[in-house]
Amino acid sequence: MGAELGFVGADLTIIATAISELARNIVLYAKQGEITLSKIENGHRPGIGVISRDQGPGIPDVAEAMRDGYSTSGGLGVGLPGVKRLMDEFDIASTVGGGTTVSIKKWKR
Repeated sequence: MGAELGFVGADLTIIATAISELARNIVLYAKQGEITLSKIENGHRPGIGVISRDQGPGIPDVAEAMRDGYSTSGGLGVGLPGVKRLMDEFDIASTVGGGTTVSIKKWKR
């Protein structure tokens, strides 16, 4: 989809990396969920929208989870903060016991 929208090279890798990290979080923490991709537009500027949604345990402290170096899985703690840095727009909503939804967007330069 990114290539169809005109993204090339590094931007395609950035989009794939962000989606891969969101999918990893679903598998690791929620066990199941979904990721949807959509073509979006801002005026005449195309972009790709990604929504990652699960019904997992939720994130008790979103601010802490967004801090570089924070990890509950023993990893490097660059997952969600890294996704935020890679993409142009980032939004996260999480409810303990109700799951997590992450919405990201990348606009074509």
